[in-house]
Amino acid sequence: MENSFSADQAAAWRALYKLAGIATLLAVFVFRRNLAAELALLGELGLLRGLPTEPLTSANDWFNLFQENRLLGLTLMNFFDLVEYALLGLVLLALYHALQSTRRSAMLVATVSGFIGITVYFASNQAFAMLALSERYIAATTAAQSSSYLAAGEALLAINNPGSLHQGTGIYLSLFLVLISGLIISIVMLRSRIFSKATAVVGILANGIGLCYFLTLALTPAVYWIPIPISAPFRVIWYFLMAIAFFKLAKTQSLSGS
Repeated sequence: MENSFSADQAAAWRALYKLAGIATLLAVFVFRRNLAAELALLGELGLLRGLPTEPLTSANDWFNLFQENRLLGLTLMNFFDLVEYALLGLVLLALYHALQSTRRSAMLVATVSGFIGITVYFASNQAFAMLALSERYIAATTAAQSSSYLAAGEALLAINNPGSLHQGTGIYLSLFLVLISGLIISIVMLRSRIFSKATAVVGILANGIGLCYFLTLALTPAVYWIPIPISAPFRVIWYFLMAIAFFKLAKTQSLSGS
């Protein structure tokens, strides 16, 4: 009976590691964080048409965009970040199980920090709420209704407006907590035999440089955006290396459970 229980455990962890490996690859190659910035760059290079030529700073701007192109509106409102953060939650669970024996207390702090960050982001992202308001705004039959929907839209943008420099406290808090989580995990990886030293170092660079975003935002807002594109290549490599490690762990669990 004990052997059966161990086999079931091994199968469960094998499935978790496989899912985490797939989630990691999806998070970095398909649902990358802040796809809006990449679209903006493609637009500036002339490789993508239909993008707004001016920053979307008001509810009316966003409502018009949603009516012209719903998918583009959702993308610029960072809807796909919700998918990325959901995938990250699965990755955090797998990382905690893989690294808890190396430094349990640090991994507990990192995991809790990461999940709080994910929760805060889900509460702060206004993509679907803005889409719903835009539909009601277009369907409004009186000036009073239109004004109330615009006011509601402005209230949502006060929480999160991807088109402005200051996006909202929740967005910044969630990013900070997730980056802190990643930095702690990367440091724990240095002492682990499961993840390579290269994975740990790249993770430290990805999350450490990412945290510099908050320094530039506070001290030199004219160049606040610089740390993000610098950290992005390291994050892609970090996620890719973690995915490889997860698939190896799944294989190890398969052998131990057989």
